[in-house]
Amino acid sequence: MPSAEEIEHLLRTEAPQVLGALVRRFSRFDTAEDATQEALLVAARRWPQEGVPQDPRSWLIRVGYRRMVDLLRSEQAARRREQEVAQADPAIVDPAGPAPQASDQDDSLLLLFLCCHPALSPASQVALTLRAVGGLTTAEIARAYGAAERSMSTRISRAKQTLKDSGARFTAPTDVRDERIDAVKHVLYLIFNEGYTATGGDELARTQLSAEAIRLTRMLHRLLPDDPEVTGLLALMLLTASRDATRADEDNHLIRLEDQDRSRWDHAMIAEGVALIEAAWSHRQVGPYQLQAAVAAIHAQAKSAAETDWPQIAALYLWLERLAPTAPIRLSRVVAVAKAFGPQRGLALLDELNRTHHLAHDPLVQHREAAVRAHLLESAGDLTEARAAYLAAAALTTNAVERRYLEARADALSASC
Repeated sequence: MPSAEEIEHLLRTEAPQVLGALVRRFSRFDTAEDATQEALLVAARRWPQEGVPQDPRSWLIRVGYRRMVDLLRSEQAARRREQEVAQADPAIVDPAGPAPQASDQDDSLLLLFLCCHPALSPASQVALTLRAVGGLTTAEIARAYGAAERSMSTRISRAKQTLKDSGARFTAPTDVRDERIDAVKHVLYLIFNEGYTATGGDELARTQLSAEAIRLTRMLHRLLPDDPEVTGLLALMLLTASRDATRADEDNHLIRLEDQDRSRWDHAMIAEGVALIEAAWSHRQVGPYQLQAAVAAIHAQAKSAAETDWPQIAALYLWLERLAPTAPIRLSRVVAVAKAFGPQRGLALLDELNRTHHLAHDPLVQHREAAVRAHLLESAGDLTEARAAYLAAAALTTNAVERRYLEARADALSASC
């Protein structure tokens, strides 16, 4: 009998393909997404007891198809147009009729472009794609955005309705300069980040999700091999994911970057990532993903933590902040400055950024701001304040592995305070 983790991975893998089959058949993303989610729920309840079907994709498509028919008939009945629709579409008359066929074609990238339709706001594009392609729950997306779950649910529902009203087609863009490309890159970046460090739960990472982001980014890179930012994004993911095996110990305790066993990093991924970022630089069109990949390459190529070129990293983050002035980037620059020039410089910069950008109150980085402050205070010798900051950070995080690490750091300082 498959484990719960294996079933979850299978459902996450098949979800975009089921959704793609239903959208291809009915041209209704909003209803197809609801039907797909219900098919996944049925599978999650039944497969652990009954076992996984021989052809899980076809099984899910059949269940989703029947639910899709039910939803469409209910919708049309409510609008008093059931007879008209029934005459137009025999499939709705006969719910026992043949469901859409499972396809060998991977619909994930097409779904990405559909979810990033220009009729949607950037925030809605990201939220809808994380739900439909990334497989995140509404609650997980809400945590990633620092928003209330109800608000995020409303945003996703409105996004689906907007797609319906716009008559969006299930096709890839015909022009590689299509405005959806930037939204797709951003979505893939967020999916990878959610997988690399989960916003909540008992595990530090959701490697299946970050692996899916890498797979989709490879597809995008094959579509757009000359886009330096797509290349940079793939390089960033590979260089970052190369450390996966060393980020936690056997007891699932977090291991800091400087304490990781670099001999266990995935050097094949590092080599591929370095080659990609070097190729991207040759275009002389520098963007945020390339800069982040350059930072990751410096870490990956340093033989030890002591040999890391922190002044260069600090300079790259200053450049990056000018291109992408976000809270996570600003906080990363604080860390780099502290590593390069000492904890007091880092604390001074952190205080300045809090005055101007309120990092301590930004939902995206609130607990990380407290954690960074704690590390800097500890390095500066202010152990009492450091302990308080570690506890504050632990109280703010929803990831159990990060929380245990922060509480352990606070406990270690107790005897010294």
